[in-house]
Amino acid sequence: MHPETATYHVLYPRRYRRSGRAKALAHLVPAVLLVSGLLPLLMGQEPLTAFLLLEVLIGACYLALMARELRHLRHPTPHHERVALLELAAAGILGLEGYHIWQRHHAHNLAAGTHTFHVLPWLYMGVALVFVGLAFGMRQLLERRFLDLHADGFAGRLQLLGAPFSYRWADVRAVEPADPARALVWATGDQPARPLAFGHLLDGPAWRDRLVAHAQAHLPSL
Repeated sequence: MHPETATYHVLYPRRYRRSGRAKALAHLVPAVLLVSGLLPLLMGQEPLTAFLLLEVLIGACYLALMARELRHLRHPTPHHERVALLELAAAGILGLEGYHIWQRHHAHNLAAGTHTFHVLPWLYMGVALVFVGLAFGMRQLLERRFLDLHADGFAGRLQLLGAPFSYRWADVRAVEPADPARALVWATGDQPARPLAFGHLLDGPAWRDRLVAHAQAHLPSL
């Protein structure tokens, strides 16, 4: 994965901040699970054990990370981490709470002399694994959209599942603005112009303008 440099830029969807706020608020669900899991401790029904203390510490880190995530979304420049710590903390909470429920259920079975299956702990564990996958894979998803304006040409990918493109100046006749958020790339030869649409991206018109200005600086015919 390319590091972001003076020429290489990660592009974000236009609704990045709105979806980020919704994602951060959705993290209230693990927070509620954390509080519900600690209620027996707060009500004096369970003693404070090392396991519960670990759950409290991870919960405190989780709430601090959620507040930090909301602050990052207010910055003009989007931000993403190599590892999404908020998702990792959510996975920790879900995993610990799943184990906690399983432990209570197992103790109840031992006391009653029965054997029953409780699906909820395994469901929590499964969701925790999903959050672990997001924690380590979210950066790769975000960095699939990029624009690289280098000295020998330009390259990029504008759609999450779209094909990348790459042009060298020797293969380009012109790069022209088509509308406020779209550019036309005219390759050498008789090929039709290729449209590059930026309207669905955060600050899309500005990125279109940067591409056109980059081409104007390197193509004498423009």
